[in-house]
Amino acid sequence: MSKRRVTFAVMMLAVIAGVATTFAQRPAQRRESSSQSYSGNVRYDGRFVFIRMSYPFSGGRGAPWAHDYPVGEEHFLKLLTSITNMQSHVDASSIMSFSDPELFKFPVAYLVEPGYWYMSDTDVTTLRDYLLKGGFLIVDDFPNRAWAQFDLQMSRVFPEGKWIELDPKHPIFHSFFEIDSFDIIPQAYNLGGRPIFMAMFEDNDPTKRMYAIANYQNDLSEFWEFSEQGRYLVQDSNEAYKLGINQFIYGITH
Repeated sequence: MSKRRVTFAVMMLAVIAGVATTFAQRPAQRRESSSQSYSGNVRYDGRFVFIRMSYPFSGGRGAPWAHDYPVGEEHFLKLLTSITNMQSHVDASSIMSFSDPELFKFPVAYLVEPGYWYMSDTDVTTLRDYLLKGGFLIVDDFPNRAWAQFDLQMSRVFPEGKWIELDPKHPIFHSFFEIDSFDIIPQAYNLGGRPIFMAMFEDNDPTKRMYAIANYQNDLSEFWEFSEQGRYLVQDSNEAYKLGINQFIYGITH
């Protein structure tokens, strides 16, 4: 293990070990059957806020958009702030629907389990405007069976949009940490194949601005959620954090 990786491993463990479980002290934020914004959202004050997107669903065991919530982002925010010195809300995050006008105040939106994702016509219009005006969408917790539904919803947003597979040379993998190979990317469980990163760009041109990245056959937040419990190897959790930090930094700066 290189000196840089050892340093990051020690930093990650130190930060995560100090994360107090604040969920029990906060109001219940998991909404089982609504896509409406959670009333306890963080008020905009210029600092970075982790925005988790919600959507309507039916049946199932809990809200699919809430998987790994809230512990996943609590751990991620602790590390993001400690490593990058970014000014952010560390002990709070927000839940928003795709039609929420407040979304335009925040540069990055995070969506999970896209196989269950459905949008109203208003959601579609708002998401299109958000992305065209500079917003960035990160899609995670993405098994291969989810692609058809995800692609269907995004085709409503950009009917002419095309998904382009990224390679490790793309700047998003070098926005903070240097990620030169996808061979080191861990998988929390069987998602149907090797990790793949798909992106949609302005005018379908990879040299122009990226609208969204899909962590296809990936589940980075699974590692974030359980990083203090030792469920996964430290080096695997490290790589999941690195990928997440790079994606958020890229979205904020582009």
